[in-house]
Amino acid sequence: MTPRELIGVAEVPGGPPLRLFRRGGDFMIVLERNELMSTRMSGSEVALGTMTCERLRGHPAPHLLIGGYGMGFTLRAVLGLLGPGARVTVAELVPGIIEWARGPMAAMTDGCLDDPRVTLAMGDVAEAIRAGVGRYDAIMLDVDNGPDGLTRPANDGIYTPGGLAEARRALRPGGVLAIWSAGADAAFTRRLGQSGFAVDEVRVKARDNGKGPTHVIWFARR
Repeated sequence: MTPRELIGVAEVPGGPPLRLFRRGGDFMIVLERNELMSTRMSGSEVALGTMTCERLRGHPAPHLLIGGYGMGFTLRAVLGLLGPGARVTVAELVPGIIEWARGPMAAMTDGCLDDPRVTLAMGDVAEAIRAGVGRYDAIMLDVDNGPDGLTRPANDGIYTPGGLAEARRALRPGGVLAIWSAGADAAFTRRLGQSGFAVDEVRVKARDNGKGPTHVIWFARR
């Protein structure tokens, strides 16, 4: 087996560092012992983008907020579906993630960060949500492995009743809050409903070929 090669380390404000590994042509981003994402399993991250866009049909020029660039799978998915009048704001807390996107993973990134429809906002997505009252047609969150602050404890606030209320205020009427998770969480599903959202919980496979572990995406409509 080809050994993993450590490519870089990125500091996370308020949390442990992320490490980027390469094995052959594959990349993996790892937090301590957890593999957060890899180029081998991108299906559910792509689905986060495509299924959100499906729910925005009829919006000729939507404004989307993506929380967490990751490896850019969700961003590239929405750019492939949205028209020229759309706007996509990408909130990324970790500068190293963007450095990797423009550096060792530049071929995979395929220039998506330089698309004229994209605005890169370096900082906490929670701040972007809080400052964006009535601004977005969709908010897509993939900043943790689910509705808890795995990457950094401060992210817990996003998934509390208060954080969900802020997300609801940031959405336009009929807007969609989409949250990726590595697994189901019945308590969080109830919390979304109690926060005034109409909730659709969808299970998707991690790989493009329909194989691998099953992930969950909540689509919560305002």
